[in-house]
Amino acid sequence: MSRGVADIAPARLALLNGGSVASATLTEGLAIDFSVLLAAAVPAIGAARLDQLRAHAAAGITKRMALAAQMLLEANADLALLQAHASDTVRGWVCFAIAAQAGLTLPQRLAAMRPLADDGHFGVREWAWLALRPHLAESLDEAIALLAPWTADPSERVRRFACEALRPRGVWCTHIARLKEQPQLALPVLHALRADPAVYVQDSVANWLNDAAKSQPDWVRSLCAQWLQDSANAATQRICKRAQRSLA
Repeated sequence: MSRGVADIAPARLALLNGGSVASATLTEGLAIDFSVLLAAAVPAIGAARLDQLRAHAAAGITKRMALAAQMLLEANADLALLQAHASDTVRGWVCFAIAAQAGLTLPQRLAAMRPLADDGHFGVREWAWLALRPHLAESLDEAIALLAPWTADPSERVRRFACEALRPRGVWCTHIARLKEQPQLALPVLHALRADPAVYVQDSVANWLNDAAKSQPDWVRSLCAQWLQDSANAATQRICKRAQRSLA
């Protein structure tokens, strides 16, 4: 595994930039030259767009993902084809393209994003919720209602998306003020996952509640006490312990 960008072998970096392999670590993903990868993934892309990507090479990764996605839309790239691309970064661009497409309803965006939320690569799954999060926050009540059924999906990845996408604070994303102040709004999602058998989902629920505990500690304590009283199985115990790890 590569420990730092400088440790990535030139041959390995060439494969990543060419889009023939997926990144194995976050470091590898951050090392990719978006302009080289875009030219390989969409050969018809114009030189002006590639130059624009190069000009933003020092920008944050999320901003560059969104910029590349916008270029895909402007070039009328085949998103369905790119969604099956070998490069996880390219599939991540599709996540942001879905989020940036004009005229889609929130149910339509969620339906389009669902396969990417269930992607086999950890990075694509993160881009899926990060890309869609602004739309979810903008229509929070509708988003919660639409994501609640996802908590019963057979895939732990889809169940985790329903929770992770709505974290009050989250990582690499803008906070959702309403959920920081009123975390109970998300109970239709949280309650359904309180005893989820997958550690992947348990960690997301615990992190969600740990976020909430920073602004509403008493609510988190009360909710965990209620959950443990109702169903003190191993999954719920693990969630509640991790959820309260930052509380005195």
